[in-house]
Amino acid sequence: MKPLDPRLLGYARATRAYLAATVVLGLVHAALLITQAVLLADGITAVFLDGADVAAVTVTLPGGAAVPAIAGLALTVLARAAVAWLQEVTSARSAAAVKSQLRGRLLAHIAARGPAATAPAGGETVGTARGAGEIAALAGDGLDALDAYFARYLPQLVLAVLVPGMLLARLLPADLIATVTIAVTLPLIPLFMALVGMHTEAQNRRQFRLLARLSHHFLDVVAGLPTLKLFGRARAQAGIIRRISDDQRRHTMRTLRTAFLSSLVLELLATLSVALVAVGIGLRLVHGDLGLSTALLVLILAPEAYRPLREVGANYHASAEGLAAAEEVFTILETPLPAAGTIAPRDGDIVFEDVEVRFPGRAGAALRLDATIRPGEVVALTGPSGCGKSTALAVLLGWVTASSGRVSVDGVPLHDLDLEAWRRRIAWVPQRPHLFAASVFRNIALTDDAQGPEVVAAARAAGADGFVAALPEAYATELGDAGTGLSAGQRQRIALARAFLRDAPIVLLDEPTANLDTGTAAGVMDAIRHLALGRTVIIAAHRPELIALADREIRLTGELVPA
Repeated sequence: MKPLDPRLLGYARATRAYLAATVVLGLVHAALLITQAVLLADGITAVFLDGADVAAVTVTLPGGAAVPAIAGLALTVLARAAVAWLQEVTSARSAAAVKSQLRGRLLAHIAARGPAATAPAGGETVGTARGAGEIAALAGDGLDALDAYFARYLPQLVLAVLVPGMLLARLLPADLIATVTIAVTLPLIPLFMALVGMHTEAQNRRQFRLLARLSHHFLDVVAGLPTLKLFGRARAQAGIIRRISDDQRRHTMRTLRTAFLSSLVLELLATLSVALVAVGIGLRLVHGDLGLSTALLVLILAPEAYRPLREVGANYHASAEGLAAAEEVFTILETPLPAAGTIAPRDGDIVFEDVEVRFPGRAGAALRLDATIRPGEVVALTGPSGCGKSTALAVLLGWVTASSGRVSVDGVPLHDLDLEAWRRRIAWVPQRPHLFAASVFRNIALTDDAQGPEVVAAARAAGADGFVAALPEAYATELGDAGTGLSAGQRQRIALARAFLRDAPIVLLDEPTANLDTGTAAGVMDAIRHLALGRTVIIAAHRPELIALADREIRLTGELVPA
């Protein structure tokens, strides 16, 4: 793990201002620390050797004015406390800004990639796809762990560079032997810290992956709980969650144990180094080779030279989880988005020319297609599961980029089209439409621009007006997350109502009657038949009656067969 990942500077601009503030505050803190040590050493020497009264001891300011040493020491301590407070405030605000920027970029990137960014519920991730639970853990607790990085680790990292350097520069003219001793023993702490860090980094990555796996699996179980209860598998899934939770707990405790042991090693090393300096100071002080003021100055500053490095090691473990999460975020952000051009789309043939799609980590091609779809045609994509029907729709939507071949619209390559304008010409009804925890009206409208009569007309065209009117508050009825409160067929009709409301010239339907009984499927197909009038419709279909709605069938077999 890098102490400061350069990508933080690129993806979160707030990091730059915070680093500048941290450096300035670190320099001020180091200067105040040296001032405090000098005041203490001179004051103690004056009282102990010269018999001066504590109140009578004075220090001379750079302007020549003399002030009581006690007052100067009090002001220095107060100034150090103020600098520490400023560091805490700056780090808290910076961490909040960085997390906000990273979350915004992460969610915007996932939205731009579309469903290709998330793995299906209950399925394995393919390529760079992530489970919804993993993304939730990443954007939530994962990035929240950056607080420890900005509040404790990064300030100490800056102080670990500035403070020892300034202290050695001050001690060099005072005591060469002590300065050399400190300079020789200081690098041992980063060396041991690096050795411990290489072991800890792997543990933190495993811990975060287990947390993401637990979140993803738990989300899948909650989504499928009715089915699990129906087949009597709820207790078995509870056992699996318990096992994953135990694994995560064991890895967390193992990481904490390593953190405690590494802190012990660093503290012991720093203590022995300070003791080595103190023994040399004591021997030379007894033999009269060193003055009391200089000895006190070295003894006060020596522990302070090691302290920032010790605290960096101690805070490393607190920040490691946040940086591991940030690393995962950067991996997602660096996943290239589908290419987008600037040419305005227009009506014309949709042509797949020797198109092949492959996903990293998956054997074989996910799609092979060579076909032409003319305007106003209703085409059914058929074939066995896994042959690429849904992938073909994802390619048209710009969520998946073809590994080879070309997709064009009216002779213009898809990647040259204005992607947003192209998507506005498409109404997409997925196999499992997502409904939000909002009113039926909002779930159909999706935007603030839709008018009430338009929404009602769209629902009527999709055959949804009847059951919506029977709901307690009709279109104002609040639905639960994922459309809780509606049947599968009703959710499908809400999705079709969205397509009617969009009134787009191209309609993509992905298994719109999957998991529906015969009667419900017949009603949905009637709505599709109405929706298809005057539009180009591409249906990923299994059911023979759904295929019968199409003008033409394109069968996907995994081979490039012209259609």
